Amino acid sequence: MSKVEITQLEDNQFRVSGELTRNSIGRERLLNAKSDSSHKTWYFDLSGLSRVDTAGLAWLIHSFAELKQQGIHLELQNSPEQLQNLMQLGQVTNLFE
Repeated sequence: MSKVEITQLEDNQFRVSGELTRNSIGRERLLNAKSDSSHKTWYFDLSGLSRVDTAGLAWLIHSFAELKQQGIHLELQNSPEQLQNLMQLGQVTNLFE
């Protein structure tokens, strides 16, 4: 098991890697501090994810809601097939478009 890691690449671009599962996210927050970014869209590159479960999807949805309250849209890039399948089953694909 590898813990989820969030690396900021640019002001509004981040890479999420490792496992996004109930065993790896714990109390991990998407961002521990508010960004001073003027960008209205943040991009998350998920190509580094090795595994995702329903708890990971729930974490992404919660993160989406937190950012939306700040007026920021979250866009996912390079979503692994496992996450795409979970999003389709949960009918939440449109949240991240």
